[in-house]
Amino acid sequence: MAMISKRNLHCPVARSASVVGDRWTLLILRDLFQSGVCRFQELLRSLEGIAPNTLSARLKTLEAKGVVERRFYEQHPPRAEYLLTEKGRKLGPVIRALYEWGEKHGPKTSA
Repeated sequence: MAMISKRNLHCPVARSASVVGDRWTLLILRDLFQSGVCRFQELLRSLEGIAPNTLSARLKTLEAKGVVERRFYEQHPPRAEYLLTEKGRKLGPVIRALYEWGEKHGPKTSA
């Protein structure tokens, strides 16, 4: 994710965008809101087109920012599942607003 510039340091929108402002991050959050808990492979299947290293990087960033928590469910080999923290759950209204905006104004797909 892009680093926030010193000029935008005082802008709440810029600070928020530095955490959740890319396509993959928003889709990871969407999946976590829908499922509650997701394993890496589940996210990889759901996020068609994402490279495993990109998913790993986004999850690490979200974890470092306190938005996502990683819990190990198996030790050998280590396997983790991801869930939203309280801080992450506070993004619910944002994700819902993006969903509603997309329903109303987003490009329509043809099936």
